[in-house]
Amino acid sequence: MAEESNEERKVNLDLLDEVREEARIKDEAVKRRVEHKHSSKLKPQQFQVADLVMRKAHPYQLENKLSPKWTGPFRVTDVLGNGTYKLETLEEGVIPRTWNVANLKFYFS
Repeated sequence: MAEESNEERKVNLDLLDEVREEARIKDEAVKRRVEHKHSSKLKPQQFQVADLVMRKAHPYQLENKLSPKWTGPFRVTDVLGNGTYKLETLEEGVIPRTWNVANLKFYFS
């Protein structure tokens, strides 16, 4: 009885690596499906120089819950790549920092 138990334990230990590898493969497949589903729903935004955009308001600009969540309009002055843009106000006031596309949206007048 003890010998059978030891044999079964040895067999299970031998199969442990295979079970772990199978679980890792299944985990990778699930991650790829989730990533594909997520990326298929994204709409990449790209702005050109001279486009008018709104930018997300800073938390300190929000006085209460009814305050506008977007400020602007601003003009795109430079496209730096990887979704990074330089902006200026419509009165030609340069904004010193860069902005990521996640914090911008088109301005429709």
